[in-house]
Amino acid sequence: MNVRNLKPAVEVAEYVERILVIENHQMITPFSLPLFANGLPTLLFKSTRGIINNSMTTHLTLFGQTILPETIRFDEDFTAIAYFFKPWSLSSVFDVPARELTDKPVDLNLVMPKKATELQDRLLNAGAVESMTALLDQFILLLVASSKRESDLIKYAVSRIAGQPLPEISILLQKELHITERTFRRTFEKNIGIAPNLYRRICQFNAAFQQLNGRSYEKLSDIAFQHGYADQSHYIRSFKEFTSITPKEYLNFGSSSENT
Repeated sequence: MNVRNLKPAVEVAEYVERILVIENHQMITPFSLPLFANGLPTLLFKSTRGIINNSMTTHLTLFGQTILPETIRFDEDFTAIAYFFKPWSLSSVFDVPARELTDKPVDLNLVMPKKATELQDRLLNAGAVESMTALLDQFILLLVASSKRESDLIKYAVSRIAGQPLPEISILLQKELHITERTFRRTFEKNIGIAPNLYRRICQFNAAFQQLNGRSYEKLSDIAFQHGYADQSHYIRSFKEFTSITPKEYLNFGSSSENT
């Protein structure tokens, strides 16, 4: 299996956070890819149709915020390309109410039938990954050209929370932006799909997850304290909430895939 992280092209970098490519062309047994919370809406192309929650997916799936852990299973050789978008992209780029897709991935063909069908056909006939990413980039640029302007307030709030996912950050932002808690929460949920505090906890978990995945620590308690958890037990509870397993179980499983 070949796993690559690609840097988004300059033209789409304002909207795309990162790109993950997984190629598995010598499958012997079914392969399950974990889907963990990372705070980023995702467009996932699959050369073969995967299975999520016992339901067959199409080739193009649009994910909103993922909270509950899930997996996508492949029963045959596949290429998967995941475009991880900036948190505010569902409403501004895809013109989809963010809350409607929280833990509810949708077939892109249902969101934009004609455009998605054309893109899917071209992707399935593209062959090389480089050709596929070029097609996806073109598709995103077309959407961006006719997209509505995203909220500067939300972009700023998301950046601050992701950069400092500590419990007091929401209160600090409300004071800084001179808005009430109710207004801040309502605006955030509309554009991101979840409440500010839940987004903060996902950012906190994801930052700790990346450190765990990179094996850059000596003890689990080091990760816990570096990312603002009260103690190791608090960190383990949070990890289990978003993955359904403990950090030790995750490491023992030997997964090297990034959360998607």
